Amino acid sequence: METYNTDILIVGGGTGGCAAALAAARAGRRVIMTEGCDWIGGQLTAQAVPPDEHGWIEHCGCTASYRAFRDQVRAHYRAFYPLKPGPRDYPYLNPGNGWVSPLCHEPRVGLSVLQSLLRPHVTAGRLQIWTDHELVATEAAGPDHLAAIIVRNLRTGTDKRVQAPYFLDATENGDVLPLAGVEYVTGAEARSDTGEPDAKSEAQPDNVQAFSFCFVMDHDPHADHVGPEPANYHHWRSDVPQLTPPWPGPWLGWAGLNPRTMQVFPYRFDPTGEPIGPFGGLWGFRRILDRRLFADGAFPSDLCLVNWPMIDYIGGHLHGNDAAARDQHVAKAREQSQALFYWLQTEAPRPDGGQGWPGLRLRGDITGTQDGLAKMPYIRESRRIRAEFTVRQQHVAQSCRPGAIRAEPFEDSIGIGYYRIDLHPTTGGDNYLDVGNLPFQIPLGALIPRRFENLLPAAKNIGTTHITNGCYRLHPVEWNIGEAAGELLAHCLEHGMTPRHVHRDAARREAFQSRLVARGFELEWPVNLDLDAGDPHAHASYRYY
Repeated sequence: METYNTDILIVGGGTGGCAAALAAARAGRRVIMTEGCDWIGGQLTAQAVPPDEHGWIEHCGCTASYRAFRDQVRAHYRAFYPLKPGPRDYPYLNPGNGWVSPLCHEPRVGLSVLQSLLRPHVTAGRLQIWTDHELVATEAAGPDHLAAIIVRNLRTGTDKRVQAPYFLDATENGDVLPLAGVEYVTGAEARSDTGEPDAKSEAQPDNVQAFSFCFVMDHDPHADHVGPEPANYHHWRSDVPQLTPPWPGPWLGWAGLNPRTMQVFPYRFDPTGEPIGPFGGLWGFRRILDRRLFADGAFPSDLCLVNWPMIDYIGGHLHGNDAAARDQHVAKAREQSQALFYWLQTEAPRPDGGQGWPGLRLRGDITGTQDGLAKMPYIRESRRIRAEFTVRQQHVAQSCRPGAIRAEPFEDSIGIGYYRIDLHPTTGGDNYLDVGNLPFQIPLGALIPRRFENLLPAAKNIGTTHITNGCYRLHPVEWNIGEAAGELLAHCLEHGMTPRHVHRDAARREAFQSRLVARGFELEWPVNLDLDAGDPHAHASYRYY
């Protein structure tokens, strides 16, 4: 087994991992980033989910490098796609006109932009990106240090051993933590532990948010793309999720719930035409290409990205140590998504009284797969470190801070973010928890394990709770976390100190924060904020030309 040496090993090439690699490499450090998939980017690419963002995103509330990513996505469409003059010249171009996000784009475009951002560092030899490499094992250098991590090349079956002074866990599920012996939490904490108003009376470590296999589809009203009935279709067709409060019918149906009010909410779907504007229907919800923005005839159909409640898999989670059980849950989640698509083609009630749209077609060429589903499951909740500081509901929820316009301030802020506390149905039978939130900061203490010294989180595995994970898990915040982690380790290597030293010493911490500001991080929200303007759904950037 060959051994490699680097300054920083990043395990996981998702959104946070890419941001961490960018930060550490631009600081001149030698970096290896491994990723089990053949695509980097995580939720931006392999999971096929366009950015979930707050309403201020075009003006503030993210790092400069995340803004550069967004700008380059738009530049890609302007350079290579036949946009009409109006959309092309509109500064806030949304290629898909999806009403859930101001920047709905294709996964491959996100992949191309991420590769472009990282390419100079690869060319310079500072950064190596090993795709199709899965985590195998860790080697300890003492009770609170890692010496090396072993990964396996899935193409060749060979193992590689990587030694480094520092390691980052940027995996989607916090997979390094159990192998390294880092203390962590899964699922829902007890109210006696966190004091959160919406916490459970007892800890439920297996009560984890649903994960989903998203997919992309288009529509030809003159075609019939119906294929064979998928495996276990009738099970999924009749499955009624056992949730509290109860779901108003089978998963595969147009009856849902408003996550904020828990009132029955009828979903609308019609690929041939839907009402204009926010909440107009599921076809435009996460649409990633709106053909009306492009030259007439350039595209025969819109592209609709499906990340709907009907594909939320609550049969189990991916945090256990039994690989066979994890594989089984992945297979069942894929079945659920395939069943939804077949139902849409064949049985879904149409507004005109008919059933199904046989012209719907899976676009595996868009997601880079044979079966048309995303390459990887969309993960909402990871293992989370037991951190020096844990962000709780009391710090960020509107109801816990009456009259405030911002969440609790943190002296050790390393960035800012905003989203409602948005928890999807869970493996423990909980229905939605959607709680009003305040613009928040990301505390450095949430990235520092209580005991371990040279392994940090760089994704959704920081010191949040089951509840606050619901607002810290979205794209711009995960990017900020990863980028800050990369900058922190570069800073520590330059100055001969540990992350814990930076966190606990005010002068060192302030010097690091100054470094972040110079790199384009925002550590505080502006003084005057219109809270309604920040709601990611109340003021969607839906626009027609």
